[in-house]
Amino acid sequence: MRESGESGQDRIVREAVRERYGDIAKRVAAGEPGSCDPCKPASDPITRDLYASNETSSLPQAAVLASLGCGNPTALAELAPGEVVLDLGSGGGIDVLISARRVGPSGKAYGLDMTDEMLALARENQRKAGVANAEFLKGTIEEVPLPDRSVDVVISNCVINLSTDKGRVLREAFRVLRPGGRFAVSDIVVRRELPDALRRSLELWAGCVAGALTERDYRNLLEAAGFADVTVTPTREFGETDAQELAGGCCGSAPTGDLSALAGALMSAFVRARKPAG
Repeated sequence: MRESGESGQDRIVREAVRERYGDIAKRVAAGEPGSCDPCKPASDPITRDLYASNETSSLPQAAVLASLGCGNPTALAELAPGEVVLDLGSGGGIDVLISARRVGPSGKAYGLDMTDEMLALARENQRKAGVANAEFLKGTIEEVPLPDRSVDVVISNCVINLSTDKGRVLREAFRVLRPGGRFAVSDIVVRRELPDALRRSLELWAGCVAGALTERDYRNLLEAAGFADVTVTPTREFGETDAQELAGGCCGSAPTGDLSALAGALMSAFVRARKPAG
């Protein structure tokens, strides 16, 4: 979403997301966990057990603490040496740093984030990791500050659901990809429509739930943007207990109202698509 053309509700959602993830970056910089529920981070059903120990052992602890994703797109994107990768909503930088190592010195990994605190954290993590072939850019995922046809792979980890203009996000991803380029993201997907009251909850927006697309809508928006070979593969289904944890908020900021509609309604998924070579 272009900030100058946002509706009032778009701005409210954007600022809620920016504030939440800015606060998380500050906690991580202070050495605290960055999960969606810092009161009990080990049990967070979205973020737990996403990376193998050999992927994170050489990264700064702050990069691991700031991992807020719902999958591991770096493992599923099949990155090759020499490729250029863009991570939409790169947060503390874990997927950018892993990608940079996978594409090697002849490739490059860009991270894009709108939150100053996350960008500062990611750049410090890059410095500590000694990764030279990465760059963190400030901007929104609805208006990517890169030229047309400049990257080989677009990845993202539980971020596209946070946008109120997902069609624009996917059109921007298509624009910056080279012909034949790959879209490979992890995201939260809803298995059925959620009640309007839950869709309006700012806590659930910032918590990666209220803005999530259905599988059908994800497919339709990708195809409308020009993508081909769209697949949506479930990677983790959230049961009733998980749904209650997802809605639990951060130390007292839980959404109010009936949350029973979340039970069995959510899954994390790996979403793949390709920009036609022609």
